[in-house]
Amino acid sequence: MQHHRAGFVAIVGRPNVGKSTLLNRLVGQKLAIVSPKPQTTRSRILGVITREDAQVALLDTPGLHAAKGGLNARMVRLALQTLADADLALFLIEAGPPAIDPATRKALDQVKQAHKPTLLVINKIDAVPRIQLLPLIDRWKELHPWTEVYPLSALKGENVEGFVDALVAHLPESPPMFPPEQWTDREERDLCSELIREQLLRHTGQEVPYSTAVLIEQFDESERERGPRGLVRIAASVLVERNSQKAIVIGKGGARLKEIGSGARREMERLLGTKVFLQLHVRVEPGWTRTAKGLRRAGYED
Repeated sequence: MQHHRAGFVAIVGRPNVGKSTLLNRLVGQKLAIVSPKPQTTRSRILGVITREDAQVALLDTPGLHAAKGGLNARMVRLALQTLADADLALFLIEAGPPAIDPATRKALDQVKQAHKPTLLVINKIDAVPRIQLLPLIDRWKELHPWTEVYPLSALKGENVEGFVDALVAHLPESPPMFPPEQWTDREERDLCSELIREQLLRHTGQEVPYSTAVLIEQFDESERERGPRGLVRIAASVLVERNSQKAIVIGKGGARLKEIGSGARREMERLLGTKVFLQLHVRVEPGWTRTAKGLRRAGYED
């Protein structure tokens, strides 16, 4: 008799190693926003894979990085707490030279301290010659008794087939934890908020994205069930810390804000399966990333 397995799997690692891309690839849905900028993921994101013999609850986490306080410290605490609560950990690194930088070594130490069975996932193998992989694997095997080492490309899907089997093999025997039709615990309005923030990351420079948050003020679905003429009305506020940042987000004559809104609306319509009317407003909340009150106002509760 085949026993059913189920458990929580924490995806951890340094910023920008591809954690969110891997989550989206495995679940087959866009749950986590993706951008080239570090610290794109700010919250714990659940993606559920259900099959007849197993249920895998994947937890994407903010990147492990040096954090002195405020929003950054909250993100690291959240990642480490998610790791502590998981049944299994995936530690993601990028394929590349065997040398390990101090920040990655510190992240590895944090994972070791959790004392969880951990798979080393070497991501972005499409970006390096295969001859580089063996020395990299050998180097990392010296550092920790990994449950398994798995090279793949989350972006291209290379070597991803069979990866879920590798996860299931290390999960405890357990009945399903979620209904079979559930693939996340995030509400649609929260996903829409993140889609707006994704466009902010793409259309603004290095400083502004880390000082922005998005609040959904209105999510009106009363016209959604009208067939081809269905509509969801969404109003959102973009928070920034300074007037200079507000000017950057809005752009000359409102051009950048319009571009951000158009990109977010297209993604929302794909997610919701209906037309979306989106209104964006930018407001200044001085220092919101650095105080508990500001974080609460921006929707980042502990």
